[in-house]
Amino acid sequence: MTEIPSARGAEVGRRIGVGLMYGLWKPRVLGSWRVPATGPVIYAVNHAHNIDGPMVMGVAPRPTHFLIKKEAFVGPLGRFLTGIGQLKVDRHSTDRTAIARALGVLENGGVLGIFPEGTRGEGDFASLRAGLAYFAVRSGAPIVPVAVLGSTDRPGRLIKALPPLRSRVDVVFGDPFDAGDGSGRRTRKALDEATERIQKQLTAHLENARRLTGR
Repeated sequence: MTEIPSARGAEVGRRIGVGLMYGLWKPRVLGSWRVPATGPVIYAVNHAHNIDGPMVMGVAPRPTHFLIKKEAFVGPLGRFLTGIGQLKVDRHSTDRTAIARALGVLENGGVLGIFPEGTRGEGDFASLRAGLAYFAVRSGAPIVPVAVLGSTDRPGRLIKALPPLRSRVDVVFGDPFDAGDGSGRRTRKALDEATERIQKQLTAHLENARRLTGR
């Protein structure tokens, strides 16, 4: 039987995230009311900064279980991430354990966080992996697009790929949407079509978030 990540641990992670993110930066959260209050939800988060996951974990209205690359689960940090309900995933193989645990989160009515671009990059949703479509179509959970927008090109950065300390970071939640076409099909063609629909929705949300925030 697959062990489901701790919901209580994810709530502890959310509280820690609140303290860290508001202590080190100045988050401005827009649209969090759009997140369904109950039931399974998938956050699709753009990934341009190293703080994107912790930032969303801290400011989101519900505790979140993120799929995080297994390379981060080393030593004390690995035990900490597991303790706060985060999911270790091998990005270079079909990680059936991670898939089962992620689906378990959704089946239990929880929130799954995914970086659909796979790795940190431009954060523009230009290249999506099919994993997001699979989880959305398989579970039927709505996707909530999340744009994390902060400055990485300004002076004052102590660490590469982090916004300057005490700078404003905008987190914009979009309207939930369904990835599937209503047929319930999970064929390769259906997932490809779902990925295309998702990419259009996420790109539109990011453009809207940039207009809204002036980023």
